[in-house]
Amino acid sequence: MTRGNQRDTDRARAQARKDKYSKDGKSNLKTAESDAEKLRAKQAAADARKAAEAAKQQTGGGGVVKQKFDVK
Repeated sequence: MTRGNQRDTDRARAQARKDKYSKDGKSNLKTAESDAEKLRAKQAAADARKAAEAAKQQTGGGGVVKQKFDVK
């Protein structure tokens, strides 16, 4: 009967975690969706910045040129 007791204990712990994280009125699904939207916006901004840098490199505008000198 140990397994039955363990199952009840696990259910009680799961319920406590659920109550702990949903006290603020937000469900985990809403929070996950909100976080996902923020990450999508951040990724879109990063992609736009990378595209602008790539276009700048193709036109040859304003990049830093490093020269290599051979010293003998």
